[in-house]
Amino acid sequence: MRNTFRMQQVQAPVIPIIGDWVRSRPGAISLGQGVVHYGPPKEAIEQYNRFLENPENHKYHAVEGIPILYDAIRDKLQNENGIIIESHKNRQAGESVLCVTAGGNMAFMNAVLAITDPGDEIILLTPYYFNHEMAVRIAGAIPIAVPTDENFQPDLPALRQAITSKTRAIVTVSPNNPSGAVYPESTLRAINELCRERGLYHINDEAYEYFTYEEAVHFSPASIEHSAGHTVSLFSLSKSYGFAGWRIGYMVYPVHLDESVKKIQDTILICPPLVSQYAACGALSVGSSYCLERLPEKAGVRSIMLEELDSIREICRTARTQGAFYLLVRMEADLDEMQLIERLIRDFGVAVMPGRSFGLTGGCFFRVSYGSLQKETAVEGMRRLVAGLKTIAGAYNS
Repeated sequence: MRNTFRMQQVQAPVIPIIGDWVRSRPGAISLGQGVVHYGPPKEAIEQYNRFLENPENHKYHAVEGIPILYDAIRDKLQNENGIIIESHKNRQAGESVLCVTAGGNMAFMNAVLAITDPGDEIILLTPYYFNHEMAVRIAGAIPIAVPTDENFQPDLPALRQAITSKTRAIVTVSPNNPSGAVYPESTLRAINELCRERGLYHINDEAYEYFTYEEAVHFSPASIEHSAGHTVSLFSLSKSYGFAGWRIGYMVYPVHLDESVKKIQDTILICPPLVSQYAACGALSVGSSYCLERLPEKAGVRSIMLEELDSIREICRTARTQGAFYLLVRMEADLDEMQLIERLIRDFGVAVMPGRSFGLTGGCFFRVSYGSLQKETAVEGMRRLVAGLKTIAGAYNS
């Protein structure tokens, strides 16, 4: 028996490999994992008893999510993102609808399956989120990687040139995983307009919407007037509320895709896990303040990491991006990324993520995350990383 050609084209997830290396090295610190160090608010946990009080919650429920959560998300989208979701009774062509999903990854998978046939193309900006590239291939579509500039900002002429008769969507992630770049409103408006002109969908992943620093501001393209008919927005509670394991997110998409999205979700999931939906209701009752109150600590760790990396700028280059909790580093040496990471873990007790997983080629790149650790641990991990890079670069250049 053999694996299908389609699945052979899907990259193997690198996180389990690096995770095994980290576990085999006692005391190692991971600067690779893309989660926050804090857990959900108590209001989310308190919803567990409310969930158990109703025996009907052990049965299947609506594909798009339970009404109380659906309404809470509608209010959040209108108040924070400027996105209007009409009630079920008032849906019309050219408007947006909402579906609760088992995390942002499922929302993206739903979108790709709903808009593509095998052989269609989806444009991804490099560096891309590796699960996006994997999802496109799993759907039988073709990912078209378009490089960004030296600050990881979109190149509009390059995007325009990459469009073919097979293109179905352009995907943007802002704030960005893995680069941390935040795309300006003007850039997202230009990409959204390009999609409208060419009859494409604009898929925008907003999982890190609250994680911006300095003067950067998050913008939702689905808030643009007359954009509802071609814009898909993906959201997640994983990062903002410490909900990674609860697997709960949601998507906003044109009403004409509603039947397709529900077919897909009903087949794969039937309905989002009820207990996670109740917990999400509790989290949203607290609101974005839960994340924003913790943001200054992330900003402080970010500043320290940028300073440490700046101290070795002769061997590493880092763009000063302003979002999420990632930095992308390029090492000025022709080294194999996985060999570099294995040595950093083995000899220096610190782990990072390889750039090739995010579509980066032509150099030795790696992603540093400052989200999953408290300040003292993150700073110690960074100290180890800098020491390791100095030693490895010195040996390479000698």
